[in-house]
Amino acid sequence: MNGYPHWQTVPLRWKDNDVYGHVNNVVHYSLMDTVINTWLIEQGGLDVEAGAVIGLCVESHCAYHSSVSFPGSLRVGLRVAHLGKSSVRYEIGMYAADESLVAEGHFVHVFVDRESRRPTPVSGKLREALEALHPA
Repeated sequence: MNGYPHWQTVPLRWKDNDVYGHVNNVVHYSLMDTVINTWLIEQGGLDVEAGAVIGLCVESHCAYHSSVSFPGSLRVGLRVAHLGKSSVRYEIGMYAADESLVAEGHFVHVFVDRESRRPTPVSGKLREALEALHPA
């Protein structure tokens, strides 16, 4: 569980379980997206409703190691593996209450101008927030 500068605990919900009795795979992607965007909004000042810059997901991946079920929660670790001029690659680890690895993945954002949808440099408070997640 080391190597992630940010942690967020996310409760599992009744509807997250599928007919096989475990959290469905699509929920893991939703959790990655939620933890990343919570960080961007709270720490990076990203204005998802009216800001000039938005982040578009251009790639995502998740590898599953063990299953979990409702009730419970996951500890989700977040770090930046690569910070480019207009893109960022996040790495995410999801852990059960017993600290066993449930899933790990990555997620790539390209930051673009809201109107033109053309890449735009990551700067200011947003860049500072992302740099804080990048191990030295």
